[in-house]
Amino acid sequence: MMDDEPLKDWAERRDAKIGRLRAVPAVSGDGPRASHLHPDAPRAIERWNGHVWEPHGFAANLAEAKAILYPDSRRLPPSGPAPKPLGSGTGKHRKPQPPM
Repeated sequence: MMDDEPLKDWAERRDAKIGRLRAVPAVSGDGPRASHLHPDAPRAIERWNGHVWEPHGFAANLAEAKAILYPDSRRLPPSGPAPKPLGSGTGKHRKPQPPM
């Protein structure tokens, strides 16, 4: 017997994503399209309709795209992981601290 999820649960999960927006860099070629690689490149804003991503708008660059994608945010999400400060320790990868 298969352990598939019920169709009702799948449909609810799919419908919850309808209206979601994404920004796709408009760069040529088959190279990487990650947003941090081309922050000044124009973006196509696409909207999920439940079946396919459809054109929704246009942004001149990454900053404008983030303003469209996150309108309720007072502060834009960070572009990368937050740096973690080094804690105390004596691991071999740490430089010895000078005596005080």
